[in-house]
Amino acid sequence: MKWEGQEQSDNVEDRRGASGGQAGGRRVGGRGLGVGSIVIALVAGWIFGINPLTVLGLLEGGGPGVEQPAPAGPATRPPPQDKAATFVSVVLKDTERVWSRLFQAGGGQYQLPRLVLFRGATPTACGAGESAMGPFYCPGDRQIYIDLDFFDTLYRRLGAPGDFAQAYVIAHEVAHHVQNQMGVTGKVDAVRGRVSQAQHNALSVKVELQADCLAGVWAHHSQQGKDWLDRGDIEEGLNAASKIGDDTLQRASQGRVVPESFTHGSSAQRVAWFKRGLSGGSVQQCNTFEAG
Repeated sequence: MKWEGQEQSDNVEDRRGASGGQAGGRRVGGRGLGVGSIVIALVAGWIFGINPLTVLGLLEGGGPGVEQPAPAGPATRPPPQDKAATFVSVVLKDTERVWSRLFQAGGGQYQLPRLVLFRGATPTACGAGESAMGPFYCPGDRQIYIDLDFFDTLYRRLGAPGDFAQAYVIAHEVAHHVQNQMGVTGKVDAVRGRVSQAQHNALSVKVELQADCLAGVWAHHSQQGKDWLDRGDIEEGLNAASKIGDDTLQRASQGRVVPESFTHGSSAQRVAWFKRGLSGGSVQQCNTFEAG
């Protein structure tokens, strides 16, 4: 992936040196949580991929966090010599370019998200975020949160090395922001409290597979605009999608697969939907809610 020297986003905030990262403690939605709830949420986030902040809200009987506007002030930029942060800034900038053009072509305006780099813990509009949760998107403040140590875990523990594997992770979280702007997030959250756990899991799978497809849409248009990917990069992205399928993670963690507990979809599904977006480049092809 030929990313070095490319334009960087101004919407990356570096909180890694901030002492306020622990603010908020282990509370979500103003309610205290027991250790059992925290463990369940972290397992769901770390092993199965579902946003732990959403899990914590559901465990306490609450919904999504209160909607808050994105910060108006300038972001504290990461140091220019930080190669990993520079890479993230370059990828985020390209997602801004692609999605701004796609929204404009559809008669809309893309609202740029902010990506927050943190270490350990950080406050969010959805509650306290922790690095053990992995990367996540908070619709309450329209921000993406990433502890860059996750990329090392992606390589060493999940077996998904490469720059484009990391770019896929960023693009997937950006896709959740796109879903939020498209109204998908709000519609799904509106029905989650009225369905069974099995139906809730099925909804989560559709949301996440759509995000994989939208990540593929970004990669399609990104490659058309920059020609910065080669065949090996695409394989890295497909491998990353495969490594984080629910069946693969469940088999590795507990030795068996429980399809009714899937929250992101199987490896085959994740690869298939990413490839669909990648090959066609069409948002309309990413309607997982009407797919069989």
